[in-house]
Amino acid sequence: MYIYNVTVSIEKTLAEDWLNWMKTVHIPDVLSTGHFIENKICRVLNVDDEGATFSVQYSFEKMEDIETYQKNHAPRLQAEHSNRYEGKYAAFRTLLEIV
Repeated sequence: MYIYNVTVSIEKTLAEDWLNWMKTVHIPDVLSTGHFIENKICRVLNVDDEGATFSVQYSFEKMEDIETYQKNHAPRLQAEHSNRYEGKYAAFRTLLEIV
């Protein structure tokens, strides 16, 4: 089993709006692609920066799932996020293997 982790630091003034949009729009859109089993969203507590930082985790079973998602869905979904919060966030993505 694997986790696709997206860590996002968003301006604090936008954190509530961002979290609501993620829970009601973006995460359901990602899950509707059919490539992920479940999702968790966590607030990162040990970061000392200007923004509010979150870890969004999507579980999947095989590497083909993430490869297909990244090829067929990620560009559109990431563009929607970028267009909505352009210049107001920083993000990085990691792949994790559950051992």
